[in-house]
Amino acid sequence: MAAILEARGLWKSFGDFDALKGVDFTLNTGELVFVIGPSGSGKSTMLRCFNRLEEPTEGSVMFDGVNLMDRSVDINLMRRRLGMVFQQFNLYPHLTARDNVTLALRKVLGKARAEANEIAEAMLDRVGLGDKADSHPGELSGGQQQRVAIARALALEPTVMLFDEPTSALDPELVGSVLQVMQQLREAGMTMVVVSHEMRFARAAADRVIFMADGQILEEGTPEKIFESPEHARTREFMQEIGQ
Repeated sequence: MAAILEARGLWKSFGDFDALKGVDFTLNTGELVFVIGPSGSGKSTMLRCFNRLEEPTEGSVMFDGVNLMDRSVDINLMRRRLGMVFQQFNLYPHLTARDNVTLALRKVLGKARAEANEIAEAMLDRVGLGDKADSHPGELSGGQQQRVAIARALALEPTVMLFDEPTSALDPELVGSVLQVMQQLREAGMTMVVVSHEMRFARAAADRVIFMADGQILEEGTPEKIFESPEHARTREFMQEIGQ
């Protein structure tokens, strides 16, 4: 498998605090990599450095052969291909689900409203919300809002999807609907990096699980290896804490 995303020696400092300490990360085409670890371990910061929502202090990020740290790179173009779904849904409350999805299609890609609407409706259908196109975010459950956010990212036809704690703001009974969409993306061959505490989903869906603590990747391997026989003491400790 060919690497589509590669970070080398990634450091991110906030003042005196080093959130990332020389992280090396590789994502292969078609792979689902799950990133786990205690709160504050640098998982979300790493994800945000991949598309320069956070500017790395040091290191390199290569995406599909392009050095994202090169100042001549059109980072907005690259972000369209590196789709991102956040913990908070970031939907516009005054817009319908359809209009939330079409906004980037029209403003960024310059598509006509009719074509944008067609794409939006297809994407909403894909995430199981074809009947909610005219609903506003306030009329939708948290799980439905997150699925609209996923549809919005998918509409731009990304090569890779980054998920940053996509279910952590949801009530437990709403989590399943979002994970189901992610599972469907997985089955369709979407390349994905998922930062999440949904360990059951990690076991079932991930090709590789990465364990982070204190700004470093301490261990990685198959779900079986990481969950059943972790080698690093810190990984074992984490598994005991979460009851795995």
